[in-house]
Amino acid sequence: MMSLLSLQDTVRVVLIGVGATAVMDLWLLLLQRLGVQAVDYSLVGRWMGHLARGRFAHEAIARATPIPHERGLGWLTHYGVGIAYAGLLVAMLGIDSARQPSLLPALSTGIATVVVPLLVMQPAMGHGFAATKTPAPLKTCLRSLANHAAFGTGLYVAAALLEWLTR
Repeated sequence: MMSLLSLQDTVRVVLIGVGATAVMDLWLLLLQRLGVQAVDYSLVGRWMGHLARGRFAHEAIARATPIPHERGLGWLTHYGVGIAYAGLLVAMLGIDSARQPSLLPALSTGIATVVVPLLVMQPAMGHGFAATKTPAPLKTCLRSLANHAAFGTGLYVAAALLEWLTR
């Protein structure tokens, strides 16, 4: 039976999730500076807003009715999901994975999380399974994979930095 985390460990997981998501955002910012189209988190917020109203799938989320404060909701969702993925890593491997991080499990977790956008979010937003309704599906999938690998690297970096800071 899994035990509950202490408050200190819960804070550790939250900080790791926030840190890993920030690493991913730095990666996305770098790509944007290199001319790669960035993720529009307002569309994530729009999708979440419609989801809260009972609508899961859209023909094209960009053409769906805008939601008040969708950009903030999108960013909040983005960081909330990052925290949840950090919690998933700890749930699978135990709190020691956060206290004594290792790159391979963190990177593997980050890469595994790419199934959510490819198989859930992209279809629900009207982009098709694995982005098949986009102009360049393979390129879109590879970009998602790279972004989630950056997140996985961030899981390791954030945990290692936190461990170093709390010694």
